[in-house]
Amino acid sequence: MARKPNYDYQKRQKELAKKAKKEEKKKRKEGDPLESDPEEAS
Repeated sequence: MARKPNYDYQKRQKELAKKAKKEEKKKRKEGDPLESDPEEAS
């Protein structure tokens, strides 16, 4: 029998990912050179 998907868990993960991305963008806008990825800077 297949297990039913845990939508609450999926939603929580999606929200956390969105929040992390927002924080990353905020840090980048502040111009923090330590947090920037070397790949994206080139």
